Amino acid sequence: MILVGDIGGTKTLLGLARDGKLLVDRRYANADFQCFPDVLAAFFAETQTEPASVRGGCMALAGPVADDGRSARLTNLPWTIDVAALSQRFGLPALHLANDFAAAALGAVASSAAQLAALQTGEPDAGAPRLVVGAGTGLGMAIVLPQGKAWRVIPGEGGHTAFAPADEQQSALWAFLKRRHGRVTWERVVSGPGLASIHEFVAGTVLPPEEIAAHALADANGVERRSLDLFLAAYGAFAGDMALACLARGGVFLAGGIAARLLPVLAQSGFLAAFNAKAEHTGIAVRMPVHITTDVLLGLRGALLLAAERKSVLA
Repeated sequence: MILVGDIGGTKTLLGLARDGKLLVDRRYANADFQCFPDVLAAFFAETQTEPASVRGGCMALAGPVADDGRSARLTNLPWTIDVAALSQRFGLPALHLANDFAAAALGAVASSAAQLAALQTGEPDAGAPRLVVGAGTGLGMAIVLPQGKAWRVIPGEGGHTAFAPADEQQSALWAFLKRRHGRVTWERVVSGPGLASIHEFVAGTVLPPEEIAAHALADANGVERRSLDLFLAAYGAFAGDMALACLARGGVFLAGGIAARLLPVLAQSGFLAAFNAKAEHTGIAVRMPVHITTDVLLGLRGALLLAAERKSVLA
């Protein structure tokens, strides 16, 4: 069997696959564990899996992978994933490590129509780059280039570029965040923690992002909806800027749990207006298709595709 993982700042998804198909998957809250090996041990115990039955796989994680591909450190969690240590503890073969948005990108472009919700149909160009962006604990992105019948994935760290305010309210938000953090990146605004910071700026109260989103979805006139509207406008601006940077005429895919949860309000929000507000290049932006991925196992499926490309899966 093949072991695949999607390790984020808040949660970890682990799965087992055979012949390119997921057989079992489990979700774990990272806060319940001291380190990733403990999560993996719990998974093997829960699924009654002998590590010796695993013959390869891929761990996709939210952070940069070392140049040698043997270790990685999560950006928003003090965890290090080390291939040699996992092999020593569990007797596993060497696993492939990848950026989580490399996996999400492959999962997104391989998604079926039923696993996508169209926000902007655009005019897709099959030979052009695709862009995957996703707000969660952090803000990830990756570019996918078509190469014949295959894909080349280029992970990026666009979420750590500087936040560009689009109006007076966003300028005031920038000043609010600058006093707290110094340099203000897009991730400080477009992420779960970013939504919490926006709400603190708008309402003067501190709430978890999940609670803000729930109230915003329930009450279109509440202060939480105003916070969410500001968040979605910034999200759209970021996605549009990154799409323009790589001319993602093949399509833009919003991955991560936040976009899927906010699907009921995304179309009526300022997301698309901000995405397309590109001055003399607005005509380019409006021709870019924008999709929301709805597959909750997107990262695992992408990790499986990455493992297949490394010839560690699929007979």
